[in-house]
Amino acid sequence: MNPTRKVHETDAIAWLQQQELAADAAFVTSLPNVDEFQHNNFDRWRTWFLAAAALVMDKTPEDSAAIFFQTDIKLDGIWIDKSFLLQQAAEQTNCELIWHKSVLRVPIGTTTNARPGYAHLLCFAPKLRSHDDNATPDVLPQLGTMAWPRAMGNDVATFAVSWLRDHAGAKTIVAPFCGTGTALAVANKLGLHAIGIERSTSRATKARLQ
Repeated sequence: MNPTRKVHETDAIAWLQQQELAADAAFVTSLPNVDEFQHNNFDRWRTWFLAAAALVMDKTPEDSAAIFFQTDIKLDGIWIDKSFLLQQAAEQTNCELIWHKSVLRVPIGTTTNARPGYAHLLCFAPKLRSHDDNATPDVLPQLGTMAWPRAMGNDVATFAVSWLRDHAGAKTIVAPFCGTGTALAVANKLGLHAIGIERSTSRATKARLQ
């Protein structure tokens, strides 16, 4: 059967609250940053981020996993570590952090300002655990081609989807906040079904076509 792709143009939180995913589904997602909200209020965003992350983890099938791609930010000279926020969210769920990778955004030795020269890739799971047979490099050398400035990067998406296919038994990749659909396109290319949720009409349209 050819892999399918479905993109729901709706609010990802509302969609997730109403769903129970199949046992062979897995998550690949990147939660929006504070500057993507009209209110641009850090405290409100942090509360939302923690709740959204916990919801994704709560909806992760028992024998599957959820992978988050996140880049830290600097706000008024203060570093906001999103990997820390994700681990705080996990404490509210039955998921545990089973691996944490760093992805280079720029060459080693490059000085960056508002955002660091690396991104986080974290995998949370209810029952799966990290073992020798599913071990992978802790530092990934590049993001890969990006469809737009906030995209996940093709190399990162390929790494995440491949791991879920090979080690979590995933047959369907679910991507809340899917943007223009990089994870969906990679899932289809690797033979998996894909479900995306994206509120923006323009991004949802691109996600169906990428």
